[in-house]
Amino acid sequence: MGETIYSYEDLLEMLDSLLCEPNHFWNEFYSNREKGIPFFKNIPDENLVDYFDQNLFKPGKVLELGCGPGRNAIFFAEKGCSVDAVDLSKESLKWAKERAIECNVNINFIESNIFDLEVDEEIYDIIYDSGCFHHIAPHRRLSYVNFVKRALKPNGYFALTCFVPSGEFGGAEISDWEVYRIRSLQGGLGYSEEKLKTIFKDFRVVQIRKMKEVKQSNAVFGLNGLLTAVFQKI
Repeated sequence: MGETIYSYEDLLEMLDSLLCEPNHFWNEFYSNREKGIPFFKNIPDENLVDYFDQNLFKPGKVLELGCGPGRNAIFFAEKGCSVDAVDLSKESLKWAKERAIECNVNINFIESNIFDLEVDEEIYDIIYDSGCFHHIAPHRRLSYVNFVKRALKPNGYFALTCFVPSGEFGGAEISDWEVYRIRSLQGGLGYSEEKLKTIFKDFRVVQIRKMKEVKQSNAVFGLNGLLTAVFQKI
């Protein structure tokens, strides 16, 4: 009886089980801080810095989805934002909290799956996602979009960074149906500009561009193979 589908949520959970990474995966991923992972450095995305330089983003209430070790959340806080930062990995949040203390900023870190997160409606000026969206399974995509729409204030901004198809660091170029045939996201799905526009069709497109590669920088993070996008709630 425990594997009977009575509701839409039961269906989602069943599909989750087909693709679910072991719970310990991300904790193990973040447990060795000395690994040469480019985004382990405590520097913000180059595109995020650019949004503030353009005065597109201004200090306000921010939610970061999949904050990892906190590098972008810390940058938001240093820019005067009130920040809620969410991740499901206890290890990444432990590291993020240590960094926040070192940088003398206050951030509300939350350990949660984003689909279990409860937030008030229209509370955030900015929602930011750097590398979480391409790990979202297709059957959860609509829930993700609806969550962003519900949590953003009118005219608020949603920005993300994701894999391009067949990128240097990931970006499986497979159909949504194929995901379930092989029971795998193959490390993260790749998204084109057109696909993002279709998925976020209820938002106004502000900017979509490839992330700029930034080599050997101690100021910003930038890699080939990633797509950046900003949308505005209308």
